[in-house]
Amino acid sequence: MQEIYQLVAAVIIISASGVMAPGPLFAATVSSGAKEGAKAGLKIAHGHALVELPLVILIGIGVLTLESLPQFRATVSIIGALSIFAFAALQIRSSLKAEQNTVKSRYGSLLTGVLLTGLNPFFLVWWFTIGIKIISDAYLLWAFWGILIMFGLHIWMDYAWLTLVSSLSAKGAHLLSSRKYRALLVGINIVLVYFGVLFVLDYLSAIHNFQI
Repeated sequence: MQEIYQLVAAVIIISASGVMAPGPLFAATVSSGAKEGAKAGLKIAHGHALVELPLVILIGIGVLTLESLPQFRATVSIIGALSIFAFAALQIRSSLKAEQNTVKSRYGSLLTGVLLTGLNPFFLVWWFTIGIKIISDAYLLWAFWGILIMFGLHIWMDYAWLTLVSSLSAKGAHLLSSRKYRALLVGINIVLVYFGVLFVLDYLSAIHNFQI
């Protein structure tokens, strides 16, 4: 049971650090929200999910194939840990110097969500480094259903956050300039480092088991 609680906490904290990060999707949501209100964030989240769900399933299929390899767990653990440390450092740095930006799109909110997700290399790198580790952990606990459970624990945050951002934008709120928002991002990424340490311990455990 402790492993389940730990995985749920890891998925939520790790996902939050990515979901709430200022980036193209966030900026587009601010811009679209000023015109469409909360429904803009909802549409953008729909577009994001249309790209993210197939990608997660494809990675999950890869995990099913590679999980039997002796060094797979060790490899994804250390890659995930190093990626978390790098990601957290970049996020803390950007949070401390965040400025309000917008990205205007000629497309509707739904298509904007699709394009800014599918064409975002940072999004792909996140899922093929940090993401593959939590997918692998979910698979170990619940087999293939674990991949879908993990996705459910992740995707609701995209919907909630992007809808909130677009709603606040419609009211003229400047979220990135808010000290509370920036402090929250810093705090989340500090906690994120803790999970990076856990990934390192997973790596050491996997190496030990492999040598035995």
